Amino acid sequence: MSEPPPLTPPLNGAGNSPQGMTFWDHLDELRSVIIRALLVTVVAAAVMFCLKEELFSVVLAPRTSDFITFQLMGVEPFSVHLMNTGLTEQFMIHLKTAMYAGLLVASPYIIYLLFRFISPALYDNERRYATALVSSGYLMFMLGTLLNYFLIFPLTVKFLGTYQVSDDVANMLTLQSYMDTLLMMSLVMGIVFELPVVSWLLGRMGLVNARMMRSMRRHAIVAILIVAAIITPTTDAFTLFIVALPIWLLYEVSILLVKSE
Repeated sequence: MSEPPPLTPPLNGAGNSPQGMTFWDHLDELRSVIIRALLVTVVAAAVMFCLKEELFSVVLAPRTSDFITFQLMGVEPFSVHLMNTGLTEQFMIHLKTAMYAGLLVASPYIIYLLFRFISPALYDNERRYATALVSSGYLMFMLGTLLNYFLIFPLTVKFLGTYQVSDDVANMLTLQSYMDTLLMMSLVMGIVFELPVVSWLLGRMGLVNARMMRSMRRHAIVAILIVAAIITPTTDAFTLFIVALPIWLLYEVSILLVKSE
């Protein structure tokens, strides 16, 4: 009696999976990918945890006028002082920050592992599009994160950290509040910078076109200003403009990308 066929069909030259791999073989391979990704993340996080001084010198740098952005802008000297209010808070923040930093450092390898697992299921043309989509998406997310760290977050910290309704009321900012704001804003800016990638994908799917996006430009500008105001809740028009400008440029780039399709 002949052997039963594998649960997943073998693929041809354009196809998708090693010859003879079954459904359970794919599950084993996925488990291996997840284990390796977790292991690399934990190792990177452990390294970041041990490099406490270097890690927090980077994380806490935007709170003073010595930060490179403020030096280039010629900002008057200032310093936002942070405090701790919980017994275990500093240790937990150290641990959480090390985990985030480790994930950030390990992210290129994690994306590589996941893409290598998925790519055999794609045809050659699909693989090229997927490579471009994943690479550009990762690059744009990192650009958004860097823009937040070097420009948007420092301006926000300077305004909110030094703002006082009266000289009799001193600011007492916690380390937890500082870190939560930094992580939240980094995530938001990373997502916002995915706009060109998402627009290109929607254009490929025929859901949007350049004419539609141009006709909605005025509405988009209003939405961009609202998003910029939420990201940096300041009364400084210059800061609002600095935040809104790159988002508007992303929208214009998105129109060009959709038009080229």
